[in-house]
Amino acid sequence: MPEETKISMLAPGDRGVITGYEKQPGPYRERILSMGLTKGTEFKLTKKAPMGDPIEIEVLGYKLTLRKVEAEIIKIEKIGKEATK
Repeated sequence: MPEETKISMLAPGDRGVITGYEKQPGPYRERILSMGLTKGTEFKLTKKAPMGDPIEIEVLGYKLTLRKVEAEIIKIEKIGKEATK
């Protein structure tokens, strides 16, 4: 059974699927949902800053940069790594 984790634990090239959200006060959840990061959405981590903030993911055909605080409320399951070319 896949293990639930956080986007910050992934490495560039890792793929995941959104499984839910942490209960967090503030506007973060609404903002994340408005960007198309809904439950069941698959994505790929494309870039991660040296200190882990911000991160860039590829989702629904576009690249999206998230602050670590925003990314941390997203629950995910890792579903693999992109094959190297």
